[in-house]
Amino acid sequence: MNKRIRILAVSLLLSLILFITACSGGDGANESPQHSNETIEPSMETESVTEPTPLPYDAPLTGLKLEQAATARPIVVMINNFAAARPQSGLTNADVIWEVLAEGGITRLVAVFQSTSAVADTIGPIRSIRPYLIDIGDSFGAVLAHAGASNDGYAILQRQGKPYLDEISNAGSYFWRSKDRKAPHNLYSSLEKLREGAEKKKYSMDKQALPYTFAETGVAEIGVPANDITINFLLKNYNVGYKYESATGLYKRSIGDNPHIDLNNNEQLSATNLVVLGADHQTLDNEGRLAVDLDKGGKAILFQRGKAVEAEWVRAPDGMIRIVINGAEVSFVPGKTFFHIVPNKPTFEGHVVWVQL
Repeated sequence: MNKRIRILAVSLLLSLILFITACSGGDGANESPQHSNETIEPSMETESVTEPTPLPYDAPLTGLKLEQAATARPIVVMINNFAAARPQSGLTNADVIWEVLAEGGITRLVAVFQSTSAVADTIGPIRSIRPYLIDIGDSFGAVLAHAGASNDGYAILQRQGKPYLDEISNAGSYFWRSKDRKAPHNLYSSLEKLREGAEKKKYSMDKQALPYTFAETGVAEIGVPANDITINFLLKNYNVGYKYESATGLYKRSIGDNPHIDLNNNEQLSATNLVVLGADHQTLDNEGRLAVDLDKGGKAILFQRGKAVEAEWVRAPDGMIRIVINGAEVSFVPGKTFFHIVPNKPTFEGHVVWVQL
């Protein structure tokens, strides 16, 4: 083999050894860090934010968004508002609450339950019903829950075939008495029990609630500032106060100068819309039982978003009491609504006072 061939062979062998060494990487002990002039650009990709999907259904009596349609027939419960019955249970679950005078200057609460899923929660104390209270509940197409009635009340319930659950006469097993209070301020039930009773009596439970009209702004833009409200009934212990919280858009309720609390959860009652409406009241007997005209219509004041709006109330062709301005129904802000029926005498305006704090 000549000298040139030997030199070429040795060169090829050395190149092969170097190639094999480089591929194996060795143990890294003698490796030097490799520097690069290449600039690595930061990634401009950002994590995408998924917007929550709006809930598809509106509750007919609150306008609040729901995951499932609220199709249950309303249950309207007569709630004892005597001082010894407070704090009551279950009122924070009601879609709508009406407050109206009963005999002796006390008031009664008419709680309308339709969209809540809290069907097992305690509701009460429950008290008797009167013709005008039947009228309120009937306007919602509701099953009525109560304990006793006036003679006129029983006549309407029975002769007109109203769907009702009365602890005294026809549905005692769907109510219970609490040992924590004295009778008659200790009678309770739940939506679960009341719906069970209504189905047992074969009352239709698929009757749909007629909706109110809702808009996020309501009609507050045409109102005057009013965030501290007092509603005067006949007795000071039943005077109602509301203070508006702009952060939440809610009116927090007090009664007799004390926060009005739900015993189930210790929450103060609150609403997005307040309505005060004037109606003609007539005393019927020595017991002070009343007739309240809920057909005539008249003056009303709507409070929402810290404003007071003068309006009127009418009994609409669909049977509902609706609040109107110049004949057009006004929009409630989505949320709960409290109605208060006060006498027209001596004046409607004398029963409601508001100021801007």
